[in-house]
Amino acid sequence: MALIPATILTGFLGAGKTTLLNRILQQPHGYKIAIIENEFGAENIDNEILVQDSTEQIIEMNNGCICCTVRGDLIIALSSLARRRDAGELHFDHVIIETTGMANPGPVAQTFFVDEEVAMHYMLDAIVTVVDAKHAMQQLDQQEEAQRQVGFADKLLLSKTDLVSPAEVALLSARLTRINPRAAIIPLDPVHTPIDEILDIKGFNLNAKLEIDPDFLAAEESHAAEHADHAHSGSDCDHPSHQTEHAETNHERRVDGHHNHHNHHHAHHADDIAAFVFKSERPFEASKLEEFLDGLIEVYGPRLLRYKGILFMDGADRKVVFQGVHQIMGSDVGGKWEDGEKPASKMVFIGKNLPKDIFIRGLEQCLV
Repeated sequence: MALIPATILTGFLGAGKTTLLNRILQQPHGYKIAIIENEFGAENIDNEILVQDSTEQIIEMNNGCICCTVRGDLIIALSSLARRRDAGELHFDHVIIETTGMANPGPVAQTFFVDEEVAMHYMLDAIVTVVDAKHAMQQLDQQEEAQRQVGFADKLLLSKTDLVSPAEVALLSARLTRINPRAAIIPLDPVHTPIDEILDIKGFNLNAKLEIDPDFLAAEESHAAEHADHAHSGSDCDHPSHQTEHAETNHERRVDGHHNHHNHHHAHHADDIAAFVFKSERPFEASKLEEFLDGLIEVYGPRLLRYKGILFMDGADRKVVFQGVHQIMGSDVGGKWEDGEKPASKMVFIGKNLPKDIFIRGLEQCLV
């Protein structure tokens, strides 16, 4: 039996998740969706946090959707719904899990990998984050969970764009791209946004390619070139390449390479959660890469939100796809390199205060 695709819908308080869900529940769209309102949003996936008095309230809608309010553990709820579906008691072909506004999406995503019964029935399709264009800048400044929700996302839906200017939307979009360059950003119209922008987008699992915003790559490369030509002078410079021994203790350093010169100012916010990309046309040596990645996950796993990559491995005629959430990492064999396509690795890491230098240097040492 085919796995049931599941979407995690997240977003900060007041972003517009409920408005979007109401439209999904009320309008004809051909899907039969079970919507889980995960009110408690467990923070850790282990036996200690299981709620003993788990109860569910299920309401069937006229368009075939199901609204399920979960007061308890998400694993129990998903397993229960799957069993009732198998028994013919419920009919649905997709699940949407709405998290609370302050929830960290990471543990919810991990649910699909740490529990055997859930993994047997469900496939995580995407993490979709609704971003309030009116208040997001302030929320990102003040709330780490707002940054996490953006960092985990496979797609970002901008709500309330009618309440701000195009320039403000552009500024916010640029900041969101710095935090998460691989998530597509689209404006959210609760009435007219097509359902296929939200469901069955296959955003969590990589297929043929790794989608990274090209403007982010261009900005990274431009920034690197700018500082390659810049004359640094001893202690006045805090660039990572000059002070790598402080990579883990210098709290002012940003993972996307931006830094603070006395006479050099960047007109953007210094988010703790941000992204960087590694690219190489040289192949990886499998044993070295596996050992290095295992070490990274062990040390930095709690700070790694999302990481994905298409890998060029020495001696392999196919791409290798890898991805992970926190300490859960997996890989699979992908398609063959197409005719005329130059084999190359491309990896993106999104996390909190990650030491970019350590990651980049370590990956370079794994190349043949």
